[in-house]
Amino acid sequence: MKKPVDKVNQNPAPSAQDVFEAIHSIMHLYRARQMRTPADTGANAEPELTHMEGKVLGFFARNPDATLSDLVAHSGRDKAQLTRLIRALRDRELLEARADAADKRSTRLRLSSGGEALHALRHRQGAAAAEAALAGLPDAEREQLAVLLERVRANLDAADQE
Repeated sequence: MKKPVDKVNQNPAPSAQDVFEAIHSIMHLYRARQMRTPADTGANAEPELTHMEGKVLGFFARNPDATLSDLVAHSGRDKAQLTRLIRALRDRELLEARADAADKRSTRLRLSSGGEALHALRHRQGAAAAEAALAGLPDAEREQLAVLLERVRANLDAADQE
């Protein structure tokens, strides 16, 4: 006769898909906090940004005077989509454009003072969201998590090379 097994305290390891669903859920919550507008929604509230608009501002914050072509090469996104995004950000006075001194056909883009302020706000909100997400994790566990996630990223990079 087989001995009954107590399955109450036995938890099967999560599947790879379960792990990525958890990562996706975490990133969704993080981005929602990062992109949240200030609590007051009065006239002084910062304009809302889509995720992609935030990414574009971040690119030009890190690469002032880059071009649309630079952004296309970096992001791999459709040039027409990015052109519309840049136009919208320029209309909202978050990006400034100027002709390239060496090539008048090329336009150089950088954050306006309003774009810099909004990018800095989003950066602070992202840092606060990250700290809230990792609250209670000691430095050793944060380091372990970072090492594990880097291994996951390296596995995906290696799979792309095959």
